[in-house]
Amino acid sequence: MSRALRATGLLVMMGALGQPAQAAGGDEQTTFRRIPTQFIAALGDPDAISGRGAESWGLWRVDPGPRGVWLDGYERLKAAGGVAPAQWNFDSTDWWLEEHGLIMEKPDFPVPPGKYVVTGDREVMTVLTIHPTDQDGDRRWELANGAKLYDVTHLPCRSARYTPAESTDSCSPAAAQKTAFPVAPGAAMPPVEGCNKQDYAVLFVIGVAVEN
Repeated sequence: MSRALRATGLLVMMGALGQPAQAAGGDEQTTFRRIPTQFIAALGDPDAISGRGAESWGLWRVDPGPRGVWLDGYERLKAAGGVAPAQWNFDSTDWWLEEHGLIMEKPDFPVPPGKYVVTGDREVMTVLTIHPTDQDGDRRWELANGAKLYDVTHLPCRSARYTPAESTDSCSPAAAQKTAFPVAPGAAMPPVEGCNKQDYAVLFVIGVAVEN
């Protein structure tokens, strides 16, 4: 994961001391406060400006990269009972990799409903709204100002979820090809034998609505 933000725009108004800023959201004004950077793992059409399925989006409230374990350290992780040095628990049936070959802790699922200031640390910063779960169990999401999911995806951050393709012990980080890392910005994460893989887009969250 990236450790730095260069984004400017809406949150410049918050000032160095984290003062609230206001942004138009539909027909009303919403007040936002700046937060230490969080990270959303999102699924969706990169060209979409809205959609359903946000119940399957996750949130890392702290940067999982520095808390990760290198693939070379997987045997030590197993020997420690799956407890990483950063005190998160490895799940052999549902594990995550990032672009440098670090095994990461899972994000929290789902992302709570609310309004979030998001950016891909490129040119676009906008407001992401995640709606409460509807009667069908879906959570709708939408980006303001015509922004697309691709516009607020941080391309250097690659993230994928690996689950067993067959038996519960068929999918292991030990089978990952270390020579496949690092992964180029915007490229798909490498497959791992015995695993199903789901790539996720990574969005930076740098502000939240005060009512979140």
